[in-house]
Amino acid sequence: MRKQDLIRLVGCAVVAALSILIATGQAQTPPPAAAPTPPAPQMPPSLVPAKVVDLMTAEGSAVFGAQWKTMEAKIVEGPPIANAMPGYKTAYDIQPHAGEPGFDDSSWPIIGAKGLADRRGGGKVSFIWYRANLTIPAKIGDFDTSGATAVLTAYVDDYAEVWVNGQMPRRAGYPSPAAIQGFNMPNHVVLADAVKPGDKFQIAIFGVNGPISVAPMNFVFFRQAKVEFFR
Repeated sequence: MRKQDLIRLVGCAVVAALSILIATGQAQTPPPAAAPTPPAPQMPPSLVPAKVVDLMTAEGSAVFGAQWKTMEAKIVEGPPIANAMPGYKTAYDIQPHAGEPGFDDSSWPIIGAKGLADRRGGGKVSFIWYRANLTIPAKIGDFDTSGATAVLTAYVDDYAEVWVNGQMPRRAGYPSPAAIQGFNMPNHVVLADAVKPGDKFQIAIFGVNGPISVAPMNFVFFRQAKVEFFR
């Protein structure tokens, strides 16, 4: 009996020690990093602009030194995120994430400004990225840009999300012009309240064919792309 009691005692001690080790290991595992808070959205002015530049013309894009690039985005399959309900074994993502800071688009094909109007993608559920870098000039014709509010209009058939300098300004429950605005409705995104010559804006626009659940028999293209300046 004494031998059996000793075995039970040793067994209990081993289990207790293992429990402590597991708990300690779990306590030392750092929690997943929280996603950075995106910039707050800003509503554009409702005034008549003092100056408008059409980015869908070679002359207009040249004002900002913009060179447009494009790439199709694809849906990719991966594991579910933590705490997914039982039975959900798969999650879906898009690739590439071309709006993020530091994204390298050096291998992407270059398109002309007029090529923004070209019908791209294979139709149905389709996503297209467009990227360009804009540099604010000192003057556009006789218009002095210094101190003006600059607003980017991206009017994509059918939806768009707009990233500026690696961020998509947004806030849940509030109007967010950089997020999807509605079926065939333009995005009006404030680049800066008061620009100055030499300001640079890296623009990434995610075009979506929609309505998504319809999987429509059409393509992704720009109806309008422009920069407006307000005083």
